[in-house]
Amino acid sequence: MNIRNVKRKLAALVSADVVGYSRLMANDEMATIQTLTAYRELMSSCIEQYGGRVVDSPGDNLLAEFVSVVDAIECAADIQKKLKSRNQELPETRRMVFRIGVNLGDVIQDGDSLFGDGVNIAARMEGLAEAGGICISGTAYDHVKNKSHFGYEFLGKQKVKNVSDPVRAYRVLTRPEDAGALKYKRKRDDPKHRRRVRLVTIAIVVTVIVAMAVWKHQMDKKGRKPPVVRLLEKRGSLKLPDKPSIAVLPFTNMSGNIEQDYFSDGMTEDLITDLSQISGLFVISRNSVFTYKGKAVKVEQVAKDLGVQYVLEGSVRRVGDQVRITAQLIDSKTGHHVWAERYDRDIKDIFALQDEVTGKIVEALAVKLVGDEHARLSRKSTDNLGAYDLALRGSAHFRRHTKESNELAREMFEQAIQLDPNYMKAHTGLVWTRLMAWIYGWSHDPELLEDALELGKKAVSLDKWSSQGHVILGNVYLWKKQHEEAIAEFERAVSLNPNDSDALSSLGGALAFSGQPEKALGYLEKAIRLNPNYPEYYIFNLGQAFFQLKMYEDAVTALRKSIIKNPNFMPAHYVLAASYGHLGKQEFARAQAEEVKRMIPDFSIKASSEILPFKDDDDFEHFAQGLRKAGLN
Repeated sequence: MNIRNVKRKLAALVSADVVGYSRLMANDEMATIQTLTAYRELMSSCIEQYGGRVVDSPGDNLLAEFVSVVDAIECAADIQKKLKSRNQELPETRRMVFRIGVNLGDVIQDGDSLFGDGVNIAARMEGLAEAGGICISGTAYDHVKNKSHFGYEFLGKQKVKNVSDPVRAYRVLTRPEDAGALKYKRKRDDPKHRRRVRLVTIAIVVTVIVAMAVWKHQMDKKGRKPPVVRLLEKRGSLKLPDKPSIAVLPFTNMSGNIEQDYFSDGMTEDLITDLSQISGLFVISRNSVFTYKGKAVKVEQVAKDLGVQYVLEGSVRRVGDQVRITAQLIDSKTGHHVWAERYDRDIKDIFALQDEVTGKIVEALAVKLVGDEHARLSRKSTDNLGAYDLALRGSAHFRRHTKESNELAREMFEQAIQLDPNYMKAHTGLVWTRLMAWIYGWSHDPELLEDALELGKKAVSLDKWSSQGHVILGNVYLWKKQHEEAIAEFERAVSLNPNDSDALSSLGGALAFSGQPEKALGYLEKAIRLNPNYPEYYIFNLGQAFFQLKMYEDAVTALRKSIIKNPNFMPAHYVLAASYGHLGKQEFARAQAEEVKRMIPDFSIKASSEILPFKDDDDFEHFAQGLRKAGLN
């Protein structure tokens, strides 16, 4: 940098970037480059028209400078309007959509190039913008709020990369009816709302104190605990549901080759998935029934442990292109067979065979299909046996929960997608591998969640009636801290499949992290009832909800169970340390803190804030206080 050519100045900066550029390039490189070139020419012409200049345009990005921030925002709006019109001429899969960010800030000019926080914040605003939208910084808003015909929505103070202090962000509203309006994405940011809240705070506090005192008195008097805690402690004496209830035990692999376990497991999982879509049935989840795999069990005991009346058991023998399946449905009350059958089929008929077995069970239990359940049961997400086989293998690898097995699963799912690009199960599996790599810290690639989001949307588009697609997309939204979108996806999954315990648990977890822990408990109770041998993350979600309710003893109970199930489940160690910290149990708190530091030597509270999906700053600060009391920083 030549010092003589360097100067500081105040500039209005526009940063633009293509949404889903990698996907467009992967589909058709030449068409994407042609569209990008044409759109750059359009944008450059607009920028010149509004008195600005293009500073740089690497890859799919563009940076422009204006003397006036009013001109910068007017230009950005004009560009989005013209690009939208141009996109109408293209097929939907080839449309190129931009995000645009605007900032007014101090920059360093070296020749024609610009550097500094002013440029960085413009780029961060662009990252916060919606596809086809515009997001501006607080400094830009302060200069245009009374000088433009647009409206604005305050998005709150945003923590952005490489900027020490949070930055105010505003979404530009270009509809004529929004002109001059100032809206708030979060009610608590609205000054009028804050005044109303202050007026009723004292009354609410008094009411809550009285209610909690009464509740505690009743609990102490009757020795009662929240229903979900009682459910954790009442294993072996579960009440039967008010509709036919069934557990599908893992089908035994009779092929004489342990490497064929994935196929018999896949048959079991597919039957559970199909049956769970029927609203007239109560179906125990996969995780609970697979605890009995390879064990000699009595049907009556299984039914008692899981709280069901009917148990389905069977076997699979696969030899070459032939498969033999036996299945029998047993009434645990009488010990009698309700239905039994043996099938010898060609492997290519496996999907029709699954449909037939499901139909026989529904018929035997006299369950009436309602609404579109019959049509949904007849849907199969692939007819490609090779893709189906690869997806089953991928699922088997994924459930080992190691970095190496996760990578093997990713390869299997990608190969399945190559064979059948529209195979929804392979797409959801691939998203899970991305998400686990992020949550467990196996990869810190900033594009990982964006890639997972695009794949999750693709999975849902392939089969909008599958709860599994909505569950994985909801989880991606949650870890991206887009809480409203996450909750909406989980609610959709539960509505499609009331027996999907993963959807119920995920919804409970999202509500807890969104500041609604009381509401979370009901969904978590349902999830645990459907999955009595629940996985570690179910009771982690429960522990998180109790922690936010400041019911620290109950949080400790749940979180310790989570760690027993999976000692390497890192989030449970964080929250357990914070719970002990708030309880003042220093010996236990510091022991957990040491465990956290053993697992993550460079652990910091600040770094955890970037990963754990808390919605509200106050909730995270409550968590951080507990960690500090445990000796973490």
